[in-house]
Amino acid sequence: MIFGRSERGKPPVEPVTLKILVAGGFGVGKTTLVAAVSEIRPLRTEELLTEAGRPVDDLSGVENKHTTTVAMDFGRITLREDLVLYLFGTPGQERFWFMWDELSEGALGAVVLADTRRLEDCFAAVDYFERRSIPFLVGVNCFDGAPRYPVEDVRQALDLDPGVPLLMCDARDRESVKETLIGVVEHAMAYAADRRQTVTS
Repeated sequence: MIFGRSERGKPPVEPVTLKILVAGGFGVGKTTLVAAVSEIRPLRTEELLTEAGRPVDDLSGVENKHTTTVAMDFGRITLREDLVLYLFGTPGQERFWFMWDELSEGALGAVVLADTRRLEDCFAAVDYFERRSIPFLVGVNCFDGAPRYPVEDVRQALDLDPGVPLLMCDARDRESVKETLIGVVEHAMAYAADRRQTVTS
């Protein structure tokens, strides 16, 4: 099956589409993650960092970053002929957070990327999804040269609910990103099943 076409003699399959958000602080690797796994050329809304933004854009730990997402990143991955994931990377800077409400509409779940050098930068994303009851997992992006900590130490530092998955990932690596996305889908399905059971019991 080629996306958009069916095999000869078979009716076309209308795929189920799922929406996953990729959130986190400034410079944490959201654009990189979407690009690593997207089967299409990702849509990016990046602009160059300017001197005017220097007072509000903290580049500590990401001094080599020269661009920033101002609206969203968009990518797509076909898991099966009848199941397609749409990925939406959110802007990380506070002045663009107004976009989050629009992007989160209809989302199945989210990946919150964290950087151990700037762990506090993902607090806002964790708080956002907790408040809106959107299932999410935390992916600790393993940057070269960044300190490595045991998973439980990171969980404690983020004050995560025990039910929130936390895993190590590499936003540059396609297989690592796929495992992370599978984790989000599985967590979101379990979360939805738990809520249905709570309603019916």
